[in-house]
Amino acid sequence: MSLYVTELRRLAKRRLTRLLLVLLVLGLAGIATAFSLSSHKLSKEVVAAAQATSDAQYRQAVEDWKRTVTECDAAKARGDQNLEERYGPDCGREWMPQPEMFDPKWNLPYQFDFRNEFSTFIMVFAGAVALFAFIVGASFVGAEWSTGGMMNLLLWRPKRLAVLGTKLAAMLTTVLGVSVVLGALWTLAFWLTGTYRGTTAKVTAGVWQSVGLDGLRAVGLILVVGAVAFALASLGRHTAMALGAAVAVFAISEIGIRIAVRVLAVPFGDRYVLSTYAQAWFNKKLTLFDYRTCEFAQGACNPGEMVVTWQNSAWVLGLGATAVLVAAFWTMRRRDIS
Repeated sequence: MSLYVTELRRLAKRRLTRLLLVLLVLGLAGIATAFSLSSHKLSKEVVAAAQATSDAQYRQAVEDWKRTVTECDAAKARGDQNLEERYGPDCGREWMPQPEMFDPKWNLPYQFDFRNEFSTFIMVFAGAVALFAFIVGASFVGAEWSTGGMMNLLLWRPKRLAVLGTKLAAMLTTVLGVSVVLGALWTLAFWLTGTYRGTTAKVTAGVWQSVGLDGLRAVGLILVVGAVAFALASLGRHTAMALGAAVAVFAISEIGIRIAVRVLAVPFGDRYVLSTYAQAWFNKKLTLFDYRTCEFAQGACNPGEMVVTWQNSAWVLGLGATAVLVAAFWTMRRRDIS
């Protein structure tokens, strides 16, 4: 039996992998179900009810306005003072409510729009599966180092780089399979929500192409996260190394760097924050603004702009992941295994 197949089976039989997979499926199913229940199909009856509510609100507002004007006129006849502060100029006659102020859309229940909103849920899916990939990737190799399993495996297969590479390939294959299967079910769940409890209007071939590209970007990010977690755990010979590094990166990037660039007044400081590139990766581009260039004294604000594209994100994320992987394989080749 090949080492690759063996590693696939070992990863699939790990209790942590199975537990995390169950939790992932339950979590995603819970999100999809809860969101489906919050969406409502806007039938003709629902739209008519919203229109009726808006009309009633308009009539009530007109009645309240008439009563206020009448009260103001009566107060003026009594000689009361400060009426303009209480009722406005001319007793507020110019403030008569207008029908357009009562849009029926404001009284409609929420309706899920697959075309305009599903991309957001692709990001939610990517975040959940990326967390799964991180823990599975880190624990898969970290547990091997901490329990001595890696040393025993190398006695059977003494080719270090081949063993580590095969483990990485098995982990990435598993994560890819989970991502594709759950991604298809995730898309189906929200398509059904749009069909029966929302709307799928204007979903053209171009929209599906965009959904597919968003899905590919999500899968790419998930694989990068899994690979980085695997490499970090291999470098530290323990799962905790990857978890500790993740916490450190979050603290430095999302807290430390943000504080530093604001204190130092660095233009477009968010370009040094890792989450900026994750957002740009999903949204295709992200525009950063520098409001220090605004001329508020002249009443104008034309902030400087810097666009971070998904290509920039690919370079940053790709180079970061490559550096960590190269370090893991380099140390695997040279370090003492015992």
